[in-house]
Amino acid sequence: MSTRSMQCGFLSRSYMLVFAAVFLVSGCARNANKQVQQKGPEVKVATIETERVILTSELPGRTAASRVSEIRPQVSGLIIKRAFEEGSFVHEGDLLYQIDPVHYKAAYDQAKAAVSMAEANLPAVRSRVDRYKELVASHAIGQQEYDDALAALRQAEAQLEVSKAALEIAEIKLSYTPIKAPISGRIGRSNVTEGSMVVEYQQMPLATIQQLDPIYVDVTQSTAEMLKLQGRMKEGTFKVDSDGQSKVKIIKEDGSVYPIEGMLEFRDVSVSPTTGSVILRIVVPNPDSMLLPGMFVRAILIEGYIDKGILLTQTAVSRDQKGQPYVWLVDADGKAEMRIVTVDRAIGDKWLVSSGLSSGDRVIIEGIQRVRNGVPVVIAAPEAAKAQ
Repeated sequence: MSTRSMQCGFLSRSYMLVFAAVFLVSGCARNANKQVQQKGPEVKVATIETERVILTSELPGRTAASRVSEIRPQVSGLIIKRAFEEGSFVHEGDLLYQIDPVHYKAAYDQAKAAVSMAEANLPAVRSRVDRYKELVASHAIGQQEYDDALAALRQAEAQLEVSKAALEIAEIKLSYTPIKAPISGRIGRSNVTEGSMVVEYQQMPLATIQQLDPIYVDVTQSTAEMLKLQGRMKEGTFKVDSDGQSKVKIIKEDGSVYPIEGMLEFRDVSVSPTTGSVILRIVVPNPDSMLLPGMFVRAILIEGYIDKGILLTQTAVSRDQKGQPYVWLVDADGKAEMRIVTVDRAIGDKWLVSSGLSSGDRVIIEGIQRVRNGVPVVIAAPEAAKAQ
């Protein structure tokens, strides 16, 4: 046999061996893919457990002083003294301004003198009536004279009462010349200085005092949310804790939590026609004046709690073309099952599921993209990873 023939035979056998190896590898790959397809996709699940869920609402609002007093003069006159520092804390009864009291002191003295004059004249007139009463009984004088004396007595008594009333008015006006703080709080800037002329009950206030401890936080709640809350209470979906419901947590503008909790005082009885919302007032202790009037804050109110609530991580919930939320479950046969659920609200990174799931359901939380309805799946992780 020639050398060329031997080479050709050797090459033929080599090609056959290569083809056989390729066929063997292809067959193994097909068998492996077939085994994977029969085995099903690998997923991670979480077993649903019910728990007590506290429902809260985060509402925007603004702070407001609990008491505001605009200082206005009650008598006209010239300001001769300002007795406070702008921006300082003043106590109830502290002197703020002094109006020149000279004219009011003179009027008081005059009224006091008029009272003294009326009191001095009254005994003589009363004695005359007593004497005329005896004389008219013995017919020593006529009845007309007695009647005139009695009328004079009554006029003198009335004049005394008029003088006393005038004295009281003069005394009140004199007491208004020192303008004092009606409430305790922080006083703002002064709109007048010494030497300014003020008029009683003028439109422009001299200064404004605001009480900041406690401070009010007024937040708005939509009537839709309020009605929804009332409906849940009627249905018995969740219970209301009277102790916890009134406590409110305050979030400041910078996102930090105010260290002292407030208390819900009342809900307004009227609805705003423009916004369709009601006002909720919260009373917050403010001993260090950290909260100032007009600040924007957020209030977290406790609405109530659900005894057997279901919380599910948001990544496990998908939505169909109609926007309905659904989840994938692993049924008792180890097959994937799609189920429509109803979600109430987001709590942190979880959904509160109100219907569609029950305790013990195994929800697929990873590998959702590879599952199909009715297709067997393989649970990769133990069920110790709970939904909560």
